[in-house]
Amino acid sequence: MKVQMSALSMVSAMVLGTTMVLRSGQYATEAYSFVTPKSSLAQQQQQLKQQQISSQTTTSSYWGIPPPLSPSSSSAVPSSIRTSNLFMKDEETSSGSAKKSKVKEPFSLSSLFGKSSSPASTTTTTKKPEKKKNGKKIESHPSQRKHISPLNLLGPDNTLQNNHNPESALPFHPSVKSGTLPNGLSYIILPNKSPANRFEAHLQVFSGSADELEPQQGIAHLTEHVAYMGSRKRERLFGTGSQTNAYTDFHHTVFYAACPTEMPNSGNGNNKKKATPMLPMALDALVDVMEARVESSRLEKERQAVLSEMTMVNTIEYRVECQILGTLHRENRLAKRFPIGKEVLIRSWTTDDVKTWHRTHYRPDNVLLYVVGDLDVSEVEKTIADTFGHLSAEKQGSEIRLKDLKPLASDLADAIVGKEDIVKSGQSWHYPPVRHDFCLSPEGDDENDTEQIKSQGLEIINKKRIPNDFEDDIIKKVKDYDLHLQEDYDLDDKVQFLKMDEVAKGKKIRPHIYRHELLQAFSLHLFAKRPVEPVVDMDSFRRSLARRIALAALQIRLNVGGRSDDPAFTFVEFNQLDSSREGCAVCSLDLTSEPIRWKEAICKSLSEIRKLGKYGVTAGEMERYASALMTDAEQLAAQGDRLSHGDQLSYLMETVANGHTFMSPMQSYQITAKALSTLTLQEVNDAAKQLCSHITSVNSDECASNGPIIATACSPKGFDEDDEEYVDEASLIQTIYEACQIPVEPEEDVVVPHTLIDDNELKEQMEERKPHWLGGSFSDGTPNTSPDKLTRPFTLRRLSNGIAVGISKNTGESQRGHLRLTAPGGRDAEKRLGFKSGSMAVGARCMQEGGAFGPWTREQVELFCVDHLLMVEINCNEESLMLDFVFPTTNVGNVGFGDDMQLGITGTEAVMQIVREIIVGFHWEEDALGRSKQSYRSAHETLQKNLEGRSTEMIMESITNKDDRFLSIDVETVNAVTLEDAKSAVMSQLIPSELEISVAGDFDVQEVLDMILKYIGTIPENANSKYRKTTSGEEEGVITPNTFGSVPNLPLPGKFLELELTDSDPRAVSYVAGAAPNQWGYLADGTTVSQRVMEADTKASDYDNRRRQHPLFGNVVLSLISEIANRRLFSTVRERKQLTYDANFSLTGFERLKGGWFLVTVTASKEKAQKALDACKETLEAMRKSNPISLDNLESAKRVVLNRHEGELRTSSYWAAIMTGIQQDSIPLKGPLSLTDYSAVVEAITTTDLQLALDCLGLDEDELYTAIGQTVQPEGYVPSEDEIVMASPMAGMKRGGALMN
Repeated sequence: MKVQMSALSMVSAMVLGTTMVLRSGQYATEAYSFVTPKSSLAQQQQQLKQQQISSQTTTSSYWGIPPPLSPSSSSAVPSSIRTSNLFMKDEETSSGSAKKSKVKEPFSLSSLFGKSSSPASTTTTTKKPEKKKNGKKIESHPSQRKHISPLNLLGPDNTLQNNHNPESALPFHPSVKSGTLPNGLSYIILPNKSPANRFEAHLQVFSGSADELEPQQGIAHLTEHVAYMGSRKRERLFGTGSQTNAYTDFHHTVFYAACPTEMPNSGNGNNKKKATPMLPMALDALVDVMEARVESSRLEKERQAVLSEMTMVNTIEYRVECQILGTLHRENRLAKRFPIGKEVLIRSWTTDDVKTWHRTHYRPDNVLLYVVGDLDVSEVEKTIADTFGHLSAEKQGSEIRLKDLKPLASDLADAIVGKEDIVKSGQSWHYPPVRHDFCLSPEGDDENDTEQIKSQGLEIINKKRIPNDFEDDIIKKVKDYDLHLQEDYDLDDKVQFLKMDEVAKGKKIRPHIYRHELLQAFSLHLFAKRPVEPVVDMDSFRRSLARRIALAALQIRLNVGGRSDDPAFTFVEFNQLDSSREGCAVCSLDLTSEPIRWKEAICKSLSEIRKLGKYGVTAGEMERYASALMTDAEQLAAQGDRLSHGDQLSYLMETVANGHTFMSPMQSYQITAKALSTLTLQEVNDAAKQLCSHITSVNSDECASNGPIIATACSPKGFDEDDEEYVDEASLIQTIYEACQIPVEPEEDVVVPHTLIDDNELKEQMEERKPHWLGGSFSDGTPNTSPDKLTRPFTLRRLSNGIAVGISKNTGESQRGHLRLTAPGGRDAEKRLGFKSGSMAVGARCMQEGGAFGPWTREQVELFCVDHLLMVEINCNEESLMLDFVFPTTNVGNVGFGDDMQLGITGTEAVMQIVREIIVGFHWEEDALGRSKQSYRSAHETLQKNLEGRSTEMIMESITNKDDRFLSIDVETVNAVTLEDAKSAVMSQLIPSELEISVAGDFDVQEVLDMILKYIGTIPENANSKYRKTTSGEEEGVITPNTFGSVPNLPLPGKFLELELTDSDPRAVSYVAGAAPNQWGYLADGTTVSQRVMEADTKASDYDNRRRQHPLFGNVVLSLISEIANRRLFSTVRERKQLTYDANFSLTGFERLKGGWFLVTVTASKEKAQKALDACKETLEAMRKSNPISLDNLESAKRVVLNRHEGELRTSSYWAAIMTGIQQDSIPLKGPLSLTDYSAVVEAITTTDLQLALDCLGLDEDELYTAIGQTVQPEGYVPSEDEIVMASPMAGMKRGGALMN
């Protein structure tokens, strides 16, 4: 349950219902980044091989609510985490030359939209007066039309607010500045202070795959690659600590640069006047995108990158998303236009094709520039005008190379926005040009939706008519134009448009079944599409709050109440989110279950939805979730402009796109307080009724909804029609219908405690045990700390019962805190102490699945955590058991509003109560063990059908000699673990003298120390001593020291490994692996990087030797090597050799175990897999010999590492991680110096340090383990009907996120 939601994302999601595009999930691959994301082989392996409890596969959760496992097997793709980089591989198999000749055949309007005449007979809108250039006339741009400003509410017309109450309009953020240049280019500027001295600029081009003509499918994405990667001005940002990237979705191509405000080292001391500002350089890189030179060499490089990307993303998750989204949007262009495009076309395009697309869409009136950061607004405005002011649509139009496409582009523009009441005339310019089959509440129940349809011109689209007032030539042409691509065209894949089933009069379901041999579980994805309601006034804001309360209540019911002793589903999520990428709001139910229980899972989930729709929320739920909304808004307001540029910009972009009012955090807090103070239970229940109307209306006693329900079910192959696991369209529809006939009863409120521990009991414990503080001690050379003094940047002490404590104040996340409880041991202790294999990991998950302690049931404890906004994550890795808690530091669980509010305890105090009870009063339950074991079984079975997971597991088996500590837990091992096994293993780690608590947050340090002394200090020092384990042969009572050994010695010589996985689609992944030090520089033989470097450099100065003896030296050196290796791999394997879209170098990053491994992962086509592997080896070898690390390499890597460190210091989770192990002897080189000296150690590193340290990696040929994993088609394979794409090609997407990078 790793916490991923910031206060901003919580509030925006709950209050506005919009999708937050947080940086962590927006970009699938940092293709254009000068900052390589921190990763490790151990993390990758846990994610791919286990997908169980690892930190890579978990998501934020309240106590006991299990984090959803990775959806790779189950196809559980919740709407909030839609995969973002998906494509459908083209089915044509002709050679590249044949494909090219096909594309170049004469192309006519009849082949585009069927009923129109040839290009010669087409007409366009009245042209603008012709301009002149160098004495020559310049025609108007063929695609330029008058349209709504992309600024929406920040623009001059405020079109989207026309139907709302101006007297109760929401206030705009006072610091936002927007405007439009004379050439039509719009911009939005938001000054923001965090992080200081940095900014982000995003250029949003309103063109994507939905805007492509038939022979252009995929060209928007390819142009994105060519435009940015071919920019010489972008290259000037190299080595400045900047990040650049780009992505493409249905209707957007976005380029961004995140930079320091000043060029590093450009100033002279503190003389800021001489420093070179970075904003002009960043905007130069973005304007260069608008004037892109389309060079043949760059086109070839990016063509190969995109083709490699096709292979990389073609996972089973992608294929599931193709089916889901293809069914969802089969009535519009989105079902036939998706970013990755068609291979046959991508291989054929010339520079003229790409330049034609670019000049057609990259016009100043068709872009929006966002700038957010620590900048002066007036200077930003001036720089924007100076940089972008010279652009013109006419000039772009004059450079369109393929003249025959001009009239086609013009006709498409006419069909989209040529006249009033045509598709885009009333919609946000951010939305793709599509219509939707909305599913609205029965007549009379949903006046607001009807109002939204009329205000956006959507009624016309839904009814497929055009008013008679516009029967001119353009309208006649538009009526015949197949804008939504419902007809068949030459370049289409084979498509079977899906039927609509009527289960009762007027009650329609659009079903689809997808079966595949790589699927492991059943999943259902049930949708209803609705118009987006812009949140612009108090009425719409109140409705948005009511929806969020209703959704929160239902989700908690499903996750808390639905998790019975034997739950029918393994994952379930119900949500409604506004998606500007799709141009609608999508209400979704996503669930997974074992195949044999699919009917039961549907019945259970739909019954809960119907219960909410029919009876609404209880008074207790209303109070609980309204209080949570208020707390989130308060935290957001407290943070103010300390929210990161990335979070602010993501929220700003999505808010503007959907026509919502963008408010400041303080304004949002004030409006939320005002609205919640008078929000009634009836308003919330009305919202619940509307949200669930598509489900409740299926009941035979209810009126039918106006529109279809869309249902996609995914199931493993191999079941016969008589099997209970078998599902087809008829049985799916019947089960949905029958589930909606099951009687439901109103929800009953659960009594939730306001506090878990009686204060009188604690007073007695304080008097009896008299807890007190001891000083902290360290192994990195730092002097011991005093037990009674506060120190900066953290206070480090030990309780009298032996528990080590580190505490730090961090105001970077206002009113939020993070606590980590660490017990060294993990799976290493499981093996070393002789516990049953798998018992530690299964036990940790069992603890996560449980939650009862003291007199309280699991449900009561979970709701206590919900009330106090506590999020819990329990992980067991190779070397420790870690329990992470995210909590508010203010009073939560409050009752009432304003003067009538009764304050609850603080979130800090609530988390201390939870931690205490976990250690001394946790109840181990069989049903929780059952859920834990099921999750591990499912994850292991998934691993067997996952190419990356199986391949990584194969490598780990080989380099570890099948050491269980580093491998996934197989089904037989999981089944053998009993409740007593799990309990004994985990509780043996929860011995006070072995525990460490690290806590950081926005709080008073002394107050928190007092709480820790009160709640944690009173834990008996002999707590859980009965679970201590002795090694065999020792006398009873002799305790095994908590010491760690090394990773297994690498068997030499290395090997080449091969793996084949049966799959219908071709894919391949290559690996290079070898021995490496651990995170702190320890090698498996006990020596350190520092020692080896000093031994090798016999002529080093005394200064260099002293510098290399610093405890941080090995840690920093390895971080820098990792950054440089990734940059080299990108430059060589992708840029120069054009073999892949992405290659990644990572280290395991163990802290306690000595030694580790490095892993290079590269995805390529099957034909290029061996060449890609060889290129990776060549790159690593060149770093050592022929092309050693340069000073430029080093300086660039330093800026990356330091910028990342400084950015992460704003988060409490990073502070908690820094303090973890700081007082534990098992990490001897980690101590206070790890933070205080970090920047100085980084700056002092030399190229000689790195060159010598490379010899600590096992890079010699005989030390390398290499592998290629690839798919093979089953013998005699013939695609079945199930594998014919039903509405292909279609891309899956993260709601509001990018589709392709």
